[in-house]
Formats: sequence, structure tokens, C-alpha cells
Amino acid sequence: MNDTGSLGDDVQLLTLDVNGTSCEVITSPRRTLVDVLRHNLRLTGTHVGCEHGICGACTVLVDGLPVRACLMFAAQAEGKQLTTVESLADPGTGELNDLQRAFTEHHGLQCGFCTPGFLMLAQGFLTERPEATKEEIREVVAANLCRCTGYQTIVEAIDACATARRAQRAAGTEETSCN
Repeated sequence: MNDTGSLGDDVQLLTLDVNGTSCEVITSPRRTLVDVLRHNLRLTGTHVGCEHGICGACTVLVDGLPVRACLMFAAQAEGKQLTTVESLADPGTGELNDLQRAFTEHHGLQCGFCTPGFLMLAQGFLTERPEATKEEIREVVAANLCRCTGYQTIVEAIDACATARRAQRAAGTEETSCN
């Protein structure tokens, strides 16, 4: 249910495609995508950090590409496919996907605040550039901020996942392991 009491008279009905589900939201035209995801749709995996598009904690995929959800109005997302970190794990079992497991296995997270943004950045990047080198990965992850890990373990996790996905494609298997 949407709380519209504090929105005033200037509201609109949006239909958003989030993680493959059509969601209707009544919101102000100037409300950011990150606020609608977190407060209206209760998808709290997308974090709010700087609210200026610098830290990357709010990164989601819009039509498969990484976007800072704090810099996009929810109204701009109508008609686009939105993917949040909640979509990565298996919805039935809660089992982590290969990228999430790689982050765990390579200690690519510490406090975890920035992790959803890095996961979505990496997911979008690896979809676009499955043959990415470690240097390319290092350059891409520099777009997000982490105060705990020093980035090396994040780069190693993404590289391990990319390497495993390439091997799986070459072998023609569907197994999802980034060991």
C-alpha cells in the first residue's frame, strides 16, 4: 500500500517493471528511483549513500545497464526493466547466485553497505563485457566507493566469477560456480 498523505496534490501513478514484476506506485513526479524502491516497494537492498551519484551504493540495472538510482526520477524508469540486488539470489530457495558466492568466497565485502551497489555494477558489466580483463574490472569498480575492503578482494571476486562464467560457456554447462 502506498502512503500518499505527504505527497500533496501533485502525484502520479507509475507502472514499474522491477525484477520481472509489474508494480504500480503512486508517487510525486520528482521522487527518486532509490526512494521508490526502498520506501514504496520495500526493496531495501538498494542502499542510499551520498545521494549525489558519487558512491554507487544505490546502483541498479536499468535495461541491463548500471545506473545510480539516486540520480534518476522514478518516473524516468517507467517502461524500462529495473533489476535490483534482490533479483540475484534464487527467489524460491534464497540460494546466492554465482557472483554473490564469489564475493563471499573472496571476501569481497566487510561491512556490506556498498556490496549491493558493487554486485549490480559487476552484474551489468559482466553481462556487457563477459571477456573483461582484471584491469578492466579494476577500472570499473573504481566507479563505486568502499571504505573497508581496499577494492582488491572485490576485483578478485568479480574476476573469479567472470573466469568461471567464461569456462562454463566454453564447456556448454549451466553450472553457476565462481570458485
